[in-house]
Amino acid sequence: MKERLKKLAIGGAVLVGLGMAYTVLILVIGRGLYCPFWKLTGLLCPGCGVTRMCLALLRLDVAAAWRANAALLLALPVLLLLAARMAVRYVRTGQKLPSRGEERVFWALLIYFLAWGVLRNLLG
Repeated sequence: MKERLKKLAIGGAVLVGLGMAYTVLILVIGRGLYCPFWKLTGLLCPGCGVTRMCLALLRLDVAAAWRANAALLLALPVLLLLAARMAVRYVRTGQKLPSRGEERVFWALLIYFLAWGVLRNLLG
């Protein structure tokens, strides 16, 4: 159990570190990476605006986060809950795969984000 907790903590630290490095890069060069889907098609993908949303949340500017990517902002509590459930189960049991219920939530979120990607381009 301690070994799994250590692995999870290291993975989380790496993820946070990468996020911090990307944030510093954006602040230094003044812009983030371009979305390849947007560059190729001119359309917004479901993830477009995630960087702006995260930066707005770091400033505690929920209105700007909403404008950047409302769908992800609404889904964040569900995503965080799923991640926490899976992390706790992994530490306790070593099981890495999601439960059936979690799989259903993942599929529902996939459909939700795909619908968001279509709607945000239709509505302008």
